[in-house]
Amino acid sequence: MLNCFESLWFTKNDKKIKYNCIKNDSYVEGSRNTSLPSITISGSGDVPGSLKGNMKFLEERLKRYEDEVGHISSTSTLIDRASYLRKHRENDVSTTIINIEDSMNVDLCFVLDCTYSMSHHITAAKEHILKVANYVNKNNSNIKLWVGFCGYRDHTDSDRLQILNFTSSLEKFKTYITNKVTAKGGDDLPEDVLGGLNAAITKMSWSNATRILIHIGDAPPHGRRFNETGYHDNNPDGDPNGLTAESVLEKMQLKNILYHFGKINDFTDVMLSVFRKIIGEFPVFDLKTTGNNPEILVNKFCKATCSAIFSSITLTTTLRNSKCIYSLQRKKLQINPHEPNWATLTEKTGELLCYIPPKTLTEVKDEYYFINSSFTVQEISFKLAPQPFSVGAERYAYFALDTNIGRANKLVIKQYHDVKIGTIEQYLESVEISSVAYFLSMEFNIAAQRVGINKKVTFIDVKVLYDKTNNIYYSVEKCINNAEFKRFNVNSGIITEFHSILEAFAHFTYQYTEGYLVVYDLQGVDLYNEFLLTDPAIHCIDLLRFGITNLGKNGIQKCFLANHKCNDICKKLKLSKVNSKRREFRNGFWQVISALIFARK
Repeated sequence: MLNCFESLWFTKNDKKIKYNCIKNDSYVEGSRNTSLPSITISGSGDVPGSLKGNMKFLEERLKRYEDEVGHISSTSTLIDRASYLRKHRENDVSTTIINIEDSMNVDLCFVLDCTYSMSHHITAAKEHILKVANYVNKNNSNIKLWVGFCGYRDHTDSDRLQILNFTSSLEKFKTYITNKVTAKGGDDLPEDVLGGLNAAITKMSWSNATRILIHIGDAPPHGRRFNETGYHDNNPDGDPNGLTAESVLEKMQLKNILYHFGKINDFTDVMLSVFRKIIGEFPVFDLKTTGNNPEILVNKFCKATCSAIFSSITLTTTLRNSKCIYSLQRKKLQINPHEPNWATLTEKTGELLCYIPPKTLTEVKDEYYFINSSFTVQEISFKLAPQPFSVGAERYAYFALDTNIGRANKLVIKQYHDVKIGTIEQYLESVEISSVAYFLSMEFNIAAQRVGINKKVTFIDVKVLYDKTNNIYYSVEKCINNAEFKRFNVNSGIITEFHSILEAFAHFTYQYTEGYLVVYDLQGVDLYNEFLLTDPAIHCIDLLRFGITNLGKNGIQKCFLANHKCNDICKKLKLSKVNSKRREFRNGFWQVISALIFARK
């Protein structure tokens, strides 16, 4: 790479505008006219002198933030617009924090087939609930569970439905299943699945912000649409009470209830396909029995239930309403988890843009460092999968292949859902987040190694990819092969899988930056000698940095400090201990706020 600065010229309104970047030796000058956004400084108002070269990025960022919060300032200067926007973002963040606290209150309903073949699963449902509560509360004591039960059999059975309304007493739940629920009944293969789901949705008192329904069964509903193998069905025309999958699942969506299914055998495959067409993709857990080992089944129940709790709270805090959640689940129907046949795909040409990462804390804390920074430019040829393999709340993820001469490296390309064609600013912000996290992880690794901690925390290098053919920007990173991808903690403060090194790393970022920010929402793979991470979020006291997932000072305090418990790694690094009394006060304060919110409902 050439260590020299070159000038790129772009055209806007028939005027040439100069932009500085570091030129890579593979870049051919004049290969494009508009592949980077033009820069304009006219009419920008009073701004710091160092910014007057890159005002386009700042203007685009302010406009995006204004659109996100729904407030547009009538003032003309960027400084006044930024001040106005900060005020409204603070208000929005306060509301978001209350919503996060609210979402920690969970209605958890088990809808269970209680016919004769389900005896082992009824026992597992009884035995696993206390283990779930202990696991959840170990690192997430702010999560409060209300559990309920709806058992169903078939239309000819005397005890067709059994309902225990939501209770905060886990012992009461366990006692009810132990004493009241027995495996009996059932005639033909199908059961009253729709009746059981409908009863759980309409006859139980759903009241909390996060609402989870875990359906466990080994048979489909009645009706020909669920019967492709020709088994005997006493009600081939469907539910004798007139219920349909559409009518039941639409009620579920209207009540903001998130559906999960525990799969026992293949008889429910057609049912799941029908349900997906109505509500989109949803989690399916493996609850098949292996031999006669009840402990294995209980552990499967625990893993499935904890996963449902953590994922549902995350969805509720991120998307906030069922319309957005079910829209995301419908988008998941578009994904293809398998790599394409690369030989059949057309090669594209593009450019990789990469920031020079910060080298000091001063650069990290400089709000204009990335807006005013230069980046390298490198030519690339690549192939892109036609369908995403994953979709999240903000972005699609695609398999891709770097096809430059002499190499065929696998990549992951990510695209925001609703970004306009040719817009780069949001992708540069994603690189900014990654670059800051990378710098802090390197500083953490140096400090950790000094005290004998050799497992590293590493963030994957993220670049911006410009597709010349279609005038589209993406973020791009290398593909992690043959490893299980996990989410270790969440931006809202939930710890889904505790690792002392990762929690200490987050604490380190807070102390190293002197309380300026915290890097959280850590996800990736757990390798032998390192955590290889991607897509972090940053809570920062400057609300005009790091995107909508930045919850500012409130996020630092309520989503990290209030829940963090210093561990052995924190102590070895001599990180300042979080004030436990202050944390208890904050937890108590927000519990009072939550109670007031519920009182208004």
